[in-house]
Amino acid sequence: MDIKNILEQIKQLPLLNIKKMFQDDFLLTWDRSDDEIAAVFKVAEILRNMRKNNISAKVFDSGLAVSLFRDNSTRTRFSYASASNLLGLSVQDLDEGKSQIAHGETVRETANMVSFMADVIGIRDDMYIGKGNAYMREVAASVSQGYEAGILEQRPTLVNLQCDIDHPTQSMADALHLIQYFGGIDKLKGKKIAMSWAYSPSYGKPLSVPQGIVGLMTRFGMDVVLAHPEGYGIMPEVEEIARKNAEISGGSFSKADSMAKSFQNADIVYPKSWAPFNAMEKRTDLYGNNDMDGIKALEKELLAQNANFKEWECTESLMDLTRDKSALYMHCLPADITGVSCEQGEVAASVFDRYRDPLYVEASYKPYAIAAMIFLAKFSNPAEKLMELLKHDGRRIL
Repeated sequence: MDIKNILEQIKQLPLLNIKKMFQDDFLLTWDRSDDEIAAVFKVAEILRNMRKNNISAKVFDSGLAVSLFRDNSTRTRFSYASASNLLGLSVQDLDEGKSQIAHGETVRETANMVSFMADVIGIRDDMYIGKGNAYMREVAASVSQGYEAGILEQRPTLVNLQCDIDHPTQSMADALHLIQYFGGIDKLKGKKIAMSWAYSPSYGKPLSVPQGIVGLMTRFGMDVVLAHPEGYGIMPEVEEIARKNAEISGGSFSKADSMAKSFQNADIVYPKSWAPFNAMEKRTDLYGNNDMDGIKALEKELLAQNANFKEWECTESLMDLTRDKSALYMHCLPADITGVSCEQGEVAASVFDRYRDPLYVEASYKPYAIAAMIFLAKFSNPAEKLMELLKHDGRRIL
């Protein structure tokens, strides 16, 4: 894409009502308006094309991007670091084991202490139902109090890097992948996507990815099918959000009790393991009571439950059921690949290998989605700031 096309993209930004994004957080996709979602896509594409054209997007001369990962991460951790660096921020990890949190420091105190000269805080807290998103909102309230009291020079923006409810940076990156793959957001209308549970030899995978997918893709007029065995349902409130989104967008939201039914004539398939909602609630209570014996018993129970559904694997025969036998296979990664990363898992090795490059492309949109979320929160007139970057014509590589 040449500079002229980037300019045309920037000129479309003021047509969107995005005033509420300034100095705000990005915690759940369904908290954001259609215009705000569209703006993230637009800015992400602009930043991506600026980098392709060797134009620096460094809008900060200094400042911190604080990261707090309460769960393991590869893609999201490095995507957050890449996004922050793209904009000129330095990343500083908050290691709770090396902080005063272990000595009883409150959330309010921690949030303010790490926020001096910090412009953004990225948090992943996805392990416990009812805890992760609530913790993020407590941090958000704490830094707001610090800013209003004049303690903090600026109010850091919070970005949800995955919680117990949603994984917005993942679903937004997935949507960007679909927009590019099909040739525009308008081309998603009428496309069928199967968000299906798949077997995994591990237990306790968060529900936030399938919830993020059904909560976002139903906004684009897509036909979204959620498939899972009995007992593996997601949060009822997220299903209701998906139904309402589909009604407004002219798409549909339905459920299926087999992977085969969901794959029938699908344009996109997203087979991914997750833990039963009820089990995740139970695990939260057990950890809250420090019941380690209960945790071990629950793990054993859930692994045995998973083993009842080993046929829930994305195979070549199931891919043949999709539209023209050529649906786009998606996954947030890492996938449990049969015969490669495990004896039996979510996807056959031949299917995964065939889609390996598109999967990596899918993942490549996440840094730009995160950078766009930060950018829109930090500048009241993002189009003007982007124009300044173009006029300055700073070279990323000198």
